[in-house]
Amino acid sequence: MTDAPEWHLVPDLDAFLARATDFLHSRPALHTVPLTVTETLRRRGLDAYGDEPPVFGVLQEGNGPVRAAFFRTPPHRLTITPLTAEEADALAQWLAGLGQPVPGVNGDRDSAAAFAAAWQRHTGATAILRQRQRLYRLGTLTAPRPLPAGRARIATEAYREQLARWYGEFGDATGQAIVKDAGGWVDARLAHDGLTLWETPDGTPVSMAGVLPKVAGQVRVGPVYTPAHLRGQGYAGAVTAETSRAALADGAEEVLLFTDLANPTSNGLYQRIGYRPVRDFAVYDFEGA
Repeated sequence: MTDAPEWHLVPDLDAFLARATDFLHSRPALHTVPLTVTETLRRRGLDAYGDEPPVFGVLQEGNGPVRAAFFRTPPHRLTITPLTAEEADALAQWLAGLGQPVPGVNGDRDSAAAFAAAWQRHTGATAILRQRQRLYRLGTLTAPRPLPAGRARIATEAYREQLARWYGEFGDATGQAIVKDAGGWVDARLAHDGLTLWETPDGTPVSMAGVLPKVAGQVRVGPVYTPAHLRGQGYAGAVTAETSRAALADGAEEVLLFTDLANPTSNGLYQRIGYRPVRDFAVYDFEGA
């Protein structure tokens, strides 16, 4: 007789990875966010996203394999792996009973919707859908034609201030959670050649694409950012294609990226260069209680 699955808080990052790594590696694409966030925490420290310590948890049957997981890096939203409606309801009820603050949730569309509905039931909070996203996986890479004039180059320390400013602008424009120290974020990306620029023939940077370190064979591209006054020139497509090519050349088994479904331009662009939909995701905020 096996124990019924139960949710458990895990005391720290090392303990979480010890229990959940096999589970997270079992579906690298769908688990790309917990994989990359925990890797960032491991590399940069537990305060990479905020001053409060992260919270981790798993769904497990006794000492059996982990069936689902969550984490939160305050002050940001809760992130969940795919859940059934019953698992989402149990998690919401359990977290509410613990008095855990949950300002919102991020996960695949059905799981996030189920958790948001459950959180409303158990707390009286109002769930507000903030963003619909789509996760894409690279199939056959097709470089955009014609390419804009200029070339791609790996970013260096000389561009640190501009990259930090662009990272902040990206967060403001998309409403996505960013790490608390933009300069530190740039330094971490530069340390593994994780930022690529597209520059015009005179050497002026006009667009950037980031890439996260490879974890479980998967690499996620992002952020991709072009200042508003430079858009429409093909720079984002060119720099994304080059970043994707480099990730494949470096041995990535899967190259992934997220888009905002409210932006048809970016969704069309990424599909033209070879990205194919994997699953839709959703972001909710919770207000009141």
